[in-house]
Amino acid sequence: MSPVRRCSRTACGRPAVATLTYVYADSTAVLGPLATYAEPHCYDLCAEHSERLTAPRGWEVVRLTDASAPTRPSGDDLEALANAVREAARPQERAAEAGGKGGGGRGGDPMEVGRRGHLRVLRSPDN
Repeated sequence: MSPVRRCSRTACGRPAVATLTYVYADSTAVLGPLATYAEPHCYDLCAEHSERLTAPRGWEVVRLTDASAPTRPSGDDLEALANAVREAARPQERAAEAGGKGGGGRGGDPMEVGRRGHLRVLRSPDN
């Protein structure tokens, strides 16, 4: 197992999470995921220093994202969740629209009162 690479910033001993490379011809600083190998012309940075990175005046900073990093919920996911919560707040209306069908299925299983995409709104038989 290889040793943990440390941040290149002076007096910082935190583990590196990103690699900074300067492209002098384009006046660009490229910050991306930690490189596989330590390169002499690149700088490894910790999370704090990579977040606070600024480039010299007239230079552009390009931040590359790691495709294997966990993604945040999209707007569509959040909207579907909000709609499902709204529908759950009106279970009596949904049950009346269904004509009382689907009365809970097996024994103590909850009753489905709404569906939005891949999300289902369930009501407990206690309610």
